Amino acid sequence: MNKTKIEWTQYSWNPVTGCLNDCRYCYARQIVKRFATGNGGGKPFVYESPDAGPYPAGFDPTFHTYRLGSPKNAQKHGRIFVCSMADLFGPWIPQEWINKVMESCLSNPVHQYLFLTKNTDRYVAMDRCDLLPIADNMWYGTTVTGEGGSLFISDRHHTFVSIEPLLADIPKVEVEIKVDWMIIGAESGNRKDKVVPKLGWIENICNQADKNNIPVFMKDSLIPIVGSDAMRREYPEGML
Repeated sequence: MNKTKIEWTQYSWNPVTGCLNDCRYCYARQIVKRFATGNGGGKPFVYESPDAGPYPAGFDPTFHTYRLGSPKNAQKHGRIFVCSMADLFGPWIPQEWINKVMESCLSNPVHQYLFLTKNTDRYVAMDRCDLLPIADNMWYGTTVTGEGGSLFISDRHHTFVSIEPLLADIPKVEVEIKVDWMIIGAESGNRKDKVVPKLGWIENICNQADKNNIPVFMKDSLIPIVGSDAMRREYPEGML
């Protein structure tokens, strides 16, 4: 588990790495290209030792079982972004992997755990089977970019939405927004077709959030667009 520069969290923890979403703007894939120690074969891999390196199967789904104890060894409690280098809830991830990650979270309740996925159907399926833990320190997020997708909304869980990178106008994020928190960020890096959000897009999202009393957290990537004086760094009640 590592301290992170991601503004809305304090740690990143990657017991699982790799993703098959194939997003054209993916920062994680670019990082793996720099530090991969091997290439996968399009199937899930399991490694029980760090000896093979941080990404022994490239960007293919990889379970690093030796990292499961990291939350217990953290010197300070705080917010942990779980699997910043993966989509833990992708359909390609074995349920056993998710269960073991959840067990580690529940065994170390001093932290707050934040998850993000584009595959919210997995949240729904797990919830129906009582496999999605209901706990004050577990936060289930949806990644939205403006290119489709549906939010995970639940009266039984803490939920949030991360609109990053914002690639298009989203006049109305949801008919009835019931998430607890909204994060907004622009695409980073120097991709050839990089999208720079328009100010109006950001204002539309903030207006929807304000109408529904949802706190908004803006990432530093929005400063050139909204200006430093208009930046919002709001957290939901009860978050560390």
